[in-house]
Amino acid sequence: MGGPRPLYIPGDRYPNVKLRLFPQEPAGLTLLSQMAQQIVHASATMAEILGVPASEHAKLVDDMHNHEATSAELHFALLTHMRTSFVNPLPREDMYALSRYLNEAIEKLDAAAELVALYKLERLPKRAADQVDVISRQAELTVDAMRRLNNLDDLEDYWIEILRLAKRAERSHRVWVADMIHEMKWAQYSRHRDIANQLVEVTKDMRRIATQVGSIIVKES
Repeated sequence: MGGPRPLYIPGDRYPNVKLRLFPQEPAGLTLLSQMAQQIVHASATMAEILGVPASEHAKLVDDMHNHEATSAELHFALLTHMRTSFVNPLPREDMYALSRYLNEAIEKLDAAAELVALYKLERLPKRAADQVDVISRQAELTVDAMRRLNNLDDLEDYWIEILRLAKRAERSHRVWVADMIHEMKWAQYSRHRDIANQLVEVTKDMRRIATQVGSIIVKES
């Protein structure tokens, strides 16, 4: 009497009840979602770059650099949040991996844009636009998935769809390279191949994000 009541911890009587002393914090998931949103913006900028003359590349490449810089800021903000937050919605190593892959994806997209400008390319094959479309779709799906990482039950479809899109991008890349070998001289082929490689690597980074989500689903199931 008069003393503090003991903390009741659910035991065998309620095996499906999980004790949470502190609410899980959504800030980390918001930051991951915002990083994915930067890839949506960056893919839109890349689509513009593919459709304008070389004289208009500089401004759009500056826009792309800004998207990449914002992603880097969000990445560092997430690292700070994980160090200072007592509770995170996912293990720190999983959140760090997701953030790293997102940041690496936009770095490669930024590199592709810069290469188009440096090489002064005004016309890229339709397959370049197809790859950007895949990246945009992957990023849109990832924006939503990052917000829902604290409820994994409905993320399996995301995982499967991203893998499907990545396979489509890799097939398109192989055909694109084969077409370039047959149709272009070496110097032109080399320039276009650099851009093709950067774009397909972006789709692979998005696939790595989905694979990480799949790993989280398996661990938490």
